[in-house]
Amino acid sequence: MKNVLRELVAENRLEERRLAAAMEEEIRNPATGTDRRSFLRNSMLGGITLTGLMSMSFEDTIAGTTGKVSRFSGPSDLKITDMRYCVISNGTAATNARNVIIRLDTNQGIYGLGEVRDGADVRYALMLKSRILGLNPVNVEMIFKSIRQFGAHGRMGGGVSGVEMALWDLAGKAFGVPVCQLLGGRYRDRVRLYSYVPNSGEGPLAKIDMDKLKADIRNRMEVQGFTWMKCHPGTGVVKDIPGALVNSNQQWQNPGISPLHAFTALQYTQKGLEAIAEYVETLRNIVGYDVPLSADHEGHFDVNTCIRVGNALEKYSLASLEDFLPWNNTAQIKQITDSINTPTMTGEDIYLKWEFQKLCDQDVVDIVQPDLATAGGILETKRIGDYAEEKNHPMMMHFAGTPVSFMANVHCAASTQNVLALEVPNQIVDNPWWPQLVKMVGKQPLYTKGYANVSLDAPGLGVELNEEVMKQHLHKEDSRWFEPTPEWNEVKSYDGLFS
Repeated sequence: MKNVLRELVAENRLEERRLAAAMEEEIRNPATGTDRRSFLRNSMLGGITLTGLMSMSFEDTIAGTTGKVSRFSGPSDLKITDMRYCVISNGTAATNARNVIIRLDTNQGIYGLGEVRDGADVRYALMLKSRILGLNPVNVEMIFKSIRQFGAHGRMGGGVSGVEMALWDLAGKAFGVPVCQLLGGRYRDRVRLYSYVPNSGEGPLAKIDMDKLKADIRNRMEVQGFTWMKCHPGTGVVKDIPGALVNSNQQWQNPGISPLHAFTALQYTQKGLEAIAEYVETLRNIVGYDVPLSADHEGHFDVNTCIRVGNALEKYSLASLEDFLPWNNTAQIKQITDSINTPTMTGEDIYLKWEFQKLCDQDVVDIVQPDLATAGGILETKRIGDYAEEKNHPMMMHFAGTPVSFMANVHCAASTQNVLALEVPNQIVDNPWWPQLVKMVGKQPLYTKGYANVSLDAPGLGVELNEEVMKQHLHKEDSRWFEPTPEWNEVKSYDGLFS
């Protein structure tokens, strides 16, 4: 494991031990109120903190593990009766401008919320409705295996993943427990978040208002509380500098086809590499070296240029370099990983665990980075993390969406030991209305000072939609609000994979 990565893992473990010790100290404090003490005890019971378990009586253990199980629902008799949806506009980019939230209704009045990957088509989920109607939603894994053949890499994994999220939300509500408890318990009560350098820091240095950037970064770290940042040192930083790039004006022969990185013939000159290094150095000096700084969107170029970029940025101790090449170029990504000292990372467009296994088995990257809304949902993403852990690889979690998918990520991250941090892009942290899209069922807010809160005192994902705010952000092209979808009720194809 590379030194930067080893330090990050150790830092996360120390923080989690510190939090556990603080909770125990508060429980023992005579000034702690009865309700607060009970809440803390139940919180520690839900986690995988042996010191917490050993400090409690047998009666506390029984009460804490059974106190919130509903004895009035009939989980074994639940059946899915409908799938409905709404579409939220969460930004202006081709991806985050469209966020689909689905709702699975049941014969007992409870429902589950899920989310299709940002930028994906709602039909990826709707075509699954006829395959799951009448099934018991608490049989999450069985249903997932019956529909996973209808997903694929990239946004096409969004339908299966969104349905899987909604199934877990339903299961948690049916049994009266948070989703993370159904996954085997949790390792942490809050999940570290990483955000981006503010928008004022994007683009060429010559066009950046440095005073504003410093103020914005100070706000991001000191006010918003983020302890991990990400920047985008790509070709946009140097495109206006004469002599920085080779072949930058060449137009691809087929504009409708996105060329693979190796075919762009785009290269950095030494002048361009120095300009990219200057940009990262400027950000690093503002952020400081106590805060991990990652990088993404380096540019579309061949493996040799990737290595040159990695080496040019090494002295800034970046926490990760993300998606140098498309994830399926495994041999070339491994060549980059083996040639530079900065940790490499990929995975946001990979569907299901199998391809992640190859990345881990062959040490193609240092860090795996699934997007839960593409990877197959909550349990499949946990399985990816668990497999990576066995192979000594940490996991970061890619995310862009609404608080529904966010909380699915939080429950998964809480129950997966090797998670370092969860992404929250600028369209989330800079939009004050974003957390108001939902109402927290429990007492904890969605996130606090750069950390997501695991909803320990609420069943399922722990959120309900805030209808008033949601309706203010419905997509202009599709303003429906969870209307019935009977046109998707019937199976109209033979789905067998083998004849």
